[in-house]
Amino acid sequence: MLRQKVAEALKTAMKEKDALVVSTVRLMMAKLKEQDIEARAKGNTDGISESEIQQMLQGMIKQRRESIVLYDKGGRPELAEKERGEIAIIERFLPTQLSDEALEAAVKETIAATGAQGMKDMGRTMTALRERYAGQIDGAKASQVVKRLLG
Repeated sequence: MLRQKVAEALKTAMKEKDALVVSTVRLMMAKLKEQDIEARAKGNTDGISESEIQQMLQGMIKQRRESIVLYDKGGRPELAEKERGEIAIIERFLPTQLSDEALEAAVKETIAATGAQGMKDMGRTMTALRERYAGQIDGAKASQVVKRLLG
């Protein structure tokens, strides 16, 4: 489903002659193709799953956020603005992010479901969170909440 949305977005952007959307969606498609090839090497002939695509898109957003910081420090606001535009385009393909309150509730629920007792269970808790809320959580924020609640 996500693959179809990306392909349709490319067609639409090309018809509308929206250069930023076209280039961003092409980057997404190239990354997806790269991930599919890696999956085939591991024996997965169908390519990566929807949740893995969402994680890939989250990774692309994270890279752009890191670039924005560097561009701002380097005095390149025009490049930072381009990265912000790409983030907005990529986010169209992801489910809505959980609010801080909803994230806290999700972490508490996951801790209870996994029976996590302390920091030694953080990895298991984070894995369960990523599976349950694929594409809906920011890993860094979730990690902070899990540390606070387990620590």
